[in-house]
Amino acid sequence: MHDERRRIEERAERLHTQRIQPALYAATVPLEVAAWQAPGEPVPFEEAAAAPYEPFAMDTPWGPPWGTTWFRMSGQVPADWAGRRVEAVIDLGFVGGWPGNQAEALVHLTDGRPLKAVNPLNRYVPVAHPASGGERIDYLVEAASNPDILAGGFAAPTPLGDVRTAGDRPLYVFRQADLAVLDEEVFHLDLDLQVLRELMAELGEHDPRRHEILHALDRAMDLLDLDDVAGSAPAVREALRPALSRPAHAGAHIISGVGHAHIDSAWLWPIRETKRKTSRTFSNVTALAEEYEEFVFACSQAQQYAWVRDHYPHVWARIQESVRKGQWAPVGGMWVEADGNLPGGEALARQLVHGKRFFMEHFGVETKGMWLPDSFGYTAAYPQLARLAGNEWFLTQKISWNQTNRFPHHTFRWEGIDGTRIFTHFPPVDTYNARFSGEEMARAVRNYAEKGAATRSLAPFGWGDGGGGPTREIMERARRLRNLEGSPRVEIEHPDAFFAKARAEYPDAPVWVGELYLELHRATYTTQARTKQGNRRCEHRLREAELWAATAALHAPGQAYAYPYERLDRLWKTVLLHQFHDILPGSSIAWVHREAEAEYARVLAELEELTGDAVAALGDGPARVFNTSPYDRAEVVRTATGAPLYVEVPANGSAPAGPGAVPAPVTVSGRVLDNGLVRVKVAEDGTLASVRDLRAGGREVLAGRGNLLRLHTDLPNHWDAWDVDKHYGNRYTDLLDADSVTVADEHPLLGSLRVTRSFGRGSTIVQTITLRAGSPRIDFETDLDWHEAEKFLKAGFPVDLRAPHSSAEIQFGHVQRPTHTNTSWEAARFEVSGHRWVHVGEPGYGVAVLTDSTYGHDVSRTVREDGGTTTTVRLSLVRAPRVPDPGADQGRHRFTYSLLPGAGIEDAVAEGYALNLPLRLAESAGAPAPVVSVAGEGVTVEAVKLADDRSGDVVVRLYECRGGRASGVLRTGFPLAAAEVTDLLERPLEDAVVAAGGTVAVGLRPFQILTLRLRRAEGS
Repeated sequence: MHDERRRIEERAERLHTQRIQPALYAATVPLEVAAWQAPGEPVPFEEAAAAPYEPFAMDTPWGPPWGTTWFRMSGQVPADWAGRRVEAVIDLGFVGGWPGNQAEALVHLTDGRPLKAVNPLNRYVPVAHPASGGERIDYLVEAASNPDILAGGFAAPTPLGDVRTAGDRPLYVFRQADLAVLDEEVFHLDLDLQVLRELMAELGEHDPRRHEILHALDRAMDLLDLDDVAGSAPAVREALRPALSRPAHAGAHIISGVGHAHIDSAWLWPIRETKRKTSRTFSNVTALAEEYEEFVFACSQAQQYAWVRDHYPHVWARIQESVRKGQWAPVGGMWVEADGNLPGGEALARQLVHGKRFFMEHFGVETKGMWLPDSFGYTAAYPQLARLAGNEWFLTQKISWNQTNRFPHHTFRWEGIDGTRIFTHFPPVDTYNARFSGEEMARAVRNYAEKGAATRSLAPFGWGDGGGGPTREIMERARRLRNLEGSPRVEIEHPDAFFAKARAEYPDAPVWVGELYLELHRATYTTQARTKQGNRRCEHRLREAELWAATAALHAPGQAYAYPYERLDRLWKTVLLHQFHDILPGSSIAWVHREAEAEYARVLAELEELTGDAVAALGDGPARVFNTSPYDRAEVVRTATGAPLYVEVPANGSAPAGPGAVPAPVTVSGRVLDNGLVRVKVAEDGTLASVRDLRAGGREVLAGRGNLLRLHTDLPNHWDAWDVDKHYGNRYTDLLDADSVTVADEHPLLGSLRVTRSFGRGSTIVQTITLRAGSPRIDFETDLDWHEAEKFLKAGFPVDLRAPHSSAEIQFGHVQRPTHTNTSWEAARFEVSGHRWVHVGEPGYGVAVLTDSTYGHDVSRTVREDGGTTTTVRLSLVRAPRVPDPGADQGRHRFTYSLLPGAGIEDAVAEGYALNLPLRLAESAGAPAPVVSVAGEGVTVEAVKLADDRSGDVVVRLYECRGGRASGVLRTGFPLAAAEVTDLLERPLEDAVVAAGGTVAVGLRPFQILTLRLRRAEGS
């Protein structure tokens, strides 16, 4: 047989795209359109309905950036369309190749009920099927003119990322608003051809199936009447039927498809726009569910449901009905799809608590898995947290973006730092916006790493971020691929069903131990430093407010204090929302981060008020100092007048604000600070020339300039706000020209030197290097006025240690990472994340670097000519990317980081808490007993609060912090009746035990999290 592949393929392509697809709509009539431009921010439907509308013609520009235009559309279905499928077809002037954020609209009936959204790949609104003819159509359409920030591939800065700088030039040209008859035979022929042509293109040139499809297409095209496409479509479809009816091979890979619409809670649009995106997409999804009974849609992020509940009650009711019918699957069990590295431990616990509770309360559904396709790496604390929240499985996708190493599994058991394992899947289709194309199906089979051991994978399908979710075209593809030779079999089903089958067929799936590190987007540990600092401050202030509110609820005189459940719940949810994986990582537009900084300021002000009220409720008395840290403190604080004061305060407790036993004084001699524990010498250039640990016989800690500020050129290959590429380290300037080095404080309890530098494009940095009596910790209080572009600022500490690995704090523990680069996996970790501390050490001696707001860092080591080893810890302080926010990180930053010589892991833990939880001085307060105290090394209290069910029980969350077994005794500051171990949602895991003598014995495995519910004795 002659090879005619090229002729037939080209023929099929031309007839398909130039004749069949244009014939989808058999007849059209224009709708009458009038428009009203809403001033400023979006308005309610009632206001838009009453507004004055002006006639609007097609091909007219509309829509200033971030504007809202309401269109009134009306028309009448022609009488001769009776019995046919009629739709309104709307083209707002869609642009670009991305179906996500751009022009989008929600179509309402005149009574305000949302009907369906209009998106670039979902432009129709059903009118009647079948039509009766003569029907009157009246719509009010809320159209958002969101700018396409992705246009140009993020190649250059844009002012469109903030309404304040975006201008008012119309972005779009309205192209179409018609009533139309959908020719269903042509519609199905279009899908038949799409599926067969794409399948054929993926089959090997020697595969007989490819040639069968090829010739079936050729024969079918012979039957197409170019003058009557619609009339000949049934015959063409019949000719293709045998090719579409050949069943898949018995061993064909099985793809479990689940509808999905990944909607970033903020990214290239502000939070206010996400509220509208959810309503549009969820309207589409519930409409699609009515048409396809097999359809199942998986949707995460309880926050987005709450927005729809509060602002779109009609859509909310449709979601509830879809859940009842089993077509809508709440998944994920988190308040938002949070960043996987930066939120604190208690914050991740609350993400799960608030998310799962929302779904249980509103749908009677307990989610069974964590759905996190798009976070930028995943903490090794997740397996334990997920299981403690009652989850059975974990899903991710982003690891497919790895820059260097291919992740070796798609189905595996993920083991966390404590040993907990959770069944995990990473879809080989390599997208969470699948559309069941031939290329995607072939890729899923080709990629699947578990071939031979397992047979199924999952594919989330649908357009996200304003694309409107799954479409009828995607559903039709799925129907054709359910059992088709040459393709994997597609089954639409609930994610829980997929995971149950996957676990059953692969009970001995391989194990991956430790963090899922994404070899990309490493700059998200640093970008938008003020956003990250706001999160860190709020997390710690929430801990403080809960502790002292619980203390006041238990100990306020006359029980006059009411625990502020509602306010704490609201504030937690605000902080959890801003942990979304494009807000906290710093990868959103300027508008998002401007609002985030304002929200953090508001939250902190309210938390200060709540904490002040709780402390005041404890009664009157002499001035006291309150310690929110889980460790005893003996340190210097400043009084209201600014005078230093040395105090000793128990963990989670308070003490009189009187002087304790004053330790050896601090001396300031020239550029030398000495407190009898360490001696710090500052060089003329403002770097640390020497740090001697006097407790270790005067051991020199440094092996080079300490606190060396290095300014790197920083232009990644792609994704400016997200990425820092390895070549950033090749070009840099060390900031060695100090404007001045002066004495800032000279007091027996506190001595400090101030170093001022100016550099670059008018940037200045003022650092106060402080040493306090009784502490080896050296603080670097930093005031930075930053005006650089495409630069990266780091602070380095080369220490004289041969450290085989570094330890960095993560949620409820720490991870160890090698300091060498023997393998490509280790070399790829040239920038990593940590929370309050990084520790390096050799047997017998260690050093920690602490931080109150930064996360990114790198650790490296070299061998000197004298044979000694230098291990260098460098904190990432601030960046200056210009896309998508041209002003990212510009302006003032105030933060503190510290060097802690002679530190073990538990020293780093304790000082990390101390740096982030400053002692609180109250001029007048009562003297309550600590709600809980713990005796036992390694047992650390993370949270103290009242139970969410308002029973008055006290909930305490503990964890083992050192990475070893720990035992201890917990003692309460109130009469204790019983204690029980619970999950994160405060549900019992073990029977309650009667606590002997008001104490509870605690035993923990390495990094174990333990939640205790403590029931007070009657009358207490």
